[in-house]
Amino acid sequence: MEMHQVRYFLAVCETLNFTRAAEQCNVAQPSLTRAIHNLEEELGGQLFRRERRRTHLTDLGRLVQPHLATMLAESEAARREAQSFATLDTAPLRLGIMCTIGPTRMIGFLARLRAKVPAAELTLRETGGRILVDELMEGALDVAIVALPDLPERFDTYPLFSERYTVAFGPGHRFEGLNAVTLADLDGADYLMRVNCEFPDLRANHYKLAAPKVNIVYSSEREDWIQALVVAGMGCAVMPEHLPMLSGIATRLLVNPEMSRTVSLVTVAGRRFSPAVAALVALAKTHDWAAAR
Repeated sequence: MEMHQVRYFLAVCETLNFTRAAEQCNVAQPSLTRAIHNLEEELGGQLFRRERRRTHLTDLGRLVQPHLATMLAESEAARREAQSFATLDTAPLRLGIMCTIGPTRMIGFLARLRAKVPAAELTLRETGGRILVDELMEGALDVAIVALPDLPERFDTYPLFSERYTVAFGPGHRFEGLNAVTLADLDGADYLMRVNCEFPDLRANHYKLAAPKVNIVYSSEREDWIQALVVAGMGCAVMPEHLPMLSGIATRLLVNPEMSRTVSLVTVAGRRFSPAVAALVALAKTHDWAAAR
């Protein structure tokens, strides 16, 4: 069954006249008649009864009419959706952002994306970097922005910006008197563990440094909770320099050695982009990420 056969059939249902139906469909009447005959053969019975100058639907014709009307409507809807998708009139986007990336670094980019693709229906997914990478591979995400020290070759990565690690603490902390903090300075400190932080792996695997002997008093997956506890004086935490958002958080650069991470745009190698995803990727590569500092 082909869609032009369905369209011709419904035109005859509406006009009850083969000649007018052919004119409405902008096709020669023999072609319309032949198409409906082929449709009747496929459905196994006569769809119209022609009596002199009058045309009537048969019982079979009345039975299949609503189904074929729905089929044509769904086909037209799919075509319109596809055209909107191709021309960015409708632009669903699924963007994963590693939860340890500060929102202030993303706001300017997201505003530019909105201006570039006004029809973007953006869904943000915020969680740990490894989870985002898995979901990207499974097709649950279109693109991800992560800061992971190593990624498999099946992903294409484009570095966006780098940021150093700092030690965050609240008012009155002993680190206030220091210009910078070393790992040794952290020994004995009350520490707030950021569960999704990639710093421990980076410190151990890339820099080959032992963990400081801290007193872990709280652990949480939520960055807002950790920062609230920092402000409350419950302990300190290692954070990327652009992550702290709450008023009252002070930071000192982590040194000896100074450590940093690279935040990258990640896509699946070889996977074709939709127009909206292609626009997002291109914009990310040209965005002035330094301006968000």
